[in-house]
Amino acid sequence: MLNCKCKSLFSVTIGNKMSFYGLLTAPNEPVPLKSIEVELEVRDHVATVVSTLLYENKEDKPIEAVFVLPLPGDAAVCHFSAVIGQTQIVAEVKEKQQAYVNYDDALSSGQQAFLLAESDQSPDIFSLSVGSLPPGESASIRLEYVTELTVQADGGLRFCLPAVLNPRYQPQGSEGASVQVTSVPASLVPYSLSFSARVSSPRPISKVESSCSLDPLQYLNAEKTQATVRLAAGYKFNRDVELLIYYKDAHQPTAVVEAGQASAKTGTLMADPVVMVTLYPEFPQSVMSSVASCGEFIFLLDRSGSMCRPLYYLNRKETRIGNAKDTLLLLLKSLPVGCYFNIYSFGSEYKLIFPKSVEYSQKNMEKALKIVEEMTANLRGTEILKPLKHIYSQPCIPNQPRQLFVFTDGQVENTKQVLKLVKKNSASHRCFSFGIGEGASSALINGLAKEGRGHAQFITRTNKMKARSLRLALNPSVEDISVTWDLPKGVSATVLSPPITTIFHGQRTVIYAQLTGQVEASDMCHIFDTAVNITPLLTVHRLGTLTLIRSLEIEEREHRGQQDGGVKEKVVELSVQSGVSSSFTAFVGVNKSDGKEVQGPLLCRCTKTPKCEDSRTETKQLFTDPFLQLVSLQEVFGCWLLNPALAAVLGKTSEEVENAKPTSVNQEMWATILALIWLHGFKTDAKEEWELLAMKAVSWLQAQNGNQHFVVTFALTFVQYFNF
Repeated sequence: MLNCKCKSLFSVTIGNKMSFYGLLTAPNEPVPLKSIEVELEVRDHVATVVSTLLYENKEDKPIEAVFVLPLPGDAAVCHFSAVIGQTQIVAEVKEKQQAYVNYDDALSSGQQAFLLAESDQSPDIFSLSVGSLPPGESASIRLEYVTELTVQADGGLRFCLPAVLNPRYQPQGSEGASVQVTSVPASLVPYSLSFSARVSSPRPISKVESSCSLDPLQYLNAEKTQATVRLAAGYKFNRDVELLIYYKDAHQPTAVVEAGQASAKTGTLMADPVVMVTLYPEFPQSVMSSVASCGEFIFLLDRSGSMCRPLYYLNRKETRIGNAKDTLLLLLKSLPVGCYFNIYSFGSEYKLIFPKSVEYSQKNMEKALKIVEEMTANLRGTEILKPLKHIYSQPCIPNQPRQLFVFTDGQVENTKQVLKLVKKNSASHRCFSFGIGEGASSALINGLAKEGRGHAQFITRTNKMKARSLRLALNPSVEDISVTWDLPKGVSATVLSPPITTIFHGQRTVIYAQLTGQVEASDMCHIFDTAVNITPLLTVHRLGTLTLIRSLEIEEREHRGQQDGGVKEKVVELSVQSGVSSSFTAFVGVNKSDGKEVQGPLLCRCTKTPKCEDSRTETKQLFTDPFLQLVSLQEVFGCWLLNPALAAVLGKTSEEVENAKPTSVNQEMWATILALIWLHGFKTDAKEEWELLAMKAVSWLQAQNGNQHFVVTFALTFVQYFNF
């Protein structure tokens, strides 16, 4: 068996916040990341990404490697595997709680296992745990996902590989407050990145731009519809890799039909063909010229501490808040006469320039610009929900369509909550989002635009968009949309995407549908007027499944607490059948091949990124934190031992703990009850971190005392011992 000791996550500082990435041992020694290889395949506007990370444990004890990684919020994670030593383990998708149980059981039995789970708060944050990695062993992690590339205002398709997809390195002894995620010197990063991309499209490829140095674009055919590109040699993965891909005639509609999986169960989504239709509506010039110059324009500016960081690592003078203010200035100057406007700013609190939206006049504009000029990134946290709620509480102005513009670097934890609020109010406004600088949350930025029927834009060194989104906001729209499928007799289409109520000029709309009936792949070209590709992969199925899963997840959150629990079960079923991760499932793999137990003390997993605090105190306190100490003391079966270490965590002496023990309860039960009381009493804000280990402790208690007497003891102690 393995004796567990607490282990922290690797840390990097973001402004006055701290994020945790990477593999660490107890003495704060990083596990060397040997190499990173990323292969990107882009087909039109869909990307398949395969990332392989190679680690090696040079410690003299087995470790549990843990790190947090961001992915695109609309990515369908569809494969996860590991090679530990000479053994390959391919993970399966299981219901999330069951996956955690399988993982914990494997580690407690001395087996190697790994786990990949989506955050409950944001769909673009995943936690990855690999345990147990024996001394001297290597672990090669392979992660595969598919995603739609977002369309920028200039027509380019954007792909971003966040540098924290793999952990960033922080030199030992560096001052926490001065180390910026986007500015780690390349000479100090102990690993390099191998990155290659293959691009293909029915239309010619015009160019590929990047925030990083690229080798020349290599066309593979005379038509220039296929090309490859690689990062220049010697690149250090100390900042995000951003690609912008441009096609000729990019706004042509397309349709892709993908045959079903032969091995899938008949009647399921994976067994039937799935079609992906992409629309780029273009309205006649007469319609475009008749657009009324009106609207209520509300700007919401992030002034949290992280907005003082550089926009990109090579230019430390150009800050995120400065770039956002510059863009806001241009947008204010570009507003149409006769409209209304207001400006909100937010951090831990929010402020607004006018009590309500005012007429766009010279006096009001000058007042607003004077205040904006004095704005700094001095409002600490990133509490975006409060200003959004205040905005939505204000009555709309008649005949002035509301347009909301959000500027943020995306450092928020409650992304799903924010998107739910925007979706709830989507009928009353459109939302245009701006991701400022490298590392902005794609789930938040893209999600705001998607749920708010607007457009997302990422402001980086490569793409410093200015007023293009304002032009999109003024574009005309068509409402009351209906979709009709002209299909052969006996063939029907079930739409997987949310209902389309409005389409806008020049804005991409994607529809996924499941085809049922007697569908022959060879006949698909006769069904659609546009070009059709029959693909042998399951990319379209995975994206279509994810689209349906996300819609069902929103439905589940809206009806949470009601009796009908069928929505969650439907999500789990779809996720398991398709092999696509969801908020209710996780990838889990266990190595059962050799039957050997990993021997020695195991440095244990933290299940969630710790709360952000000032880095100058956080690093020092990380190993003395009572919560982490308590977690480290739990036995593998769920109980705690009554010893001085536990008493110290509880803030008591050993004598006080011993003397308070009821005579009918043994020492281990008493210690476990006290640990659970402490968690419920002092760490309610971190319940997600300890909920699983508490469940395990309760199960152990129930197994020890079938008459439930411990519940009475628990309640009495809760009141008496801690004076609650």
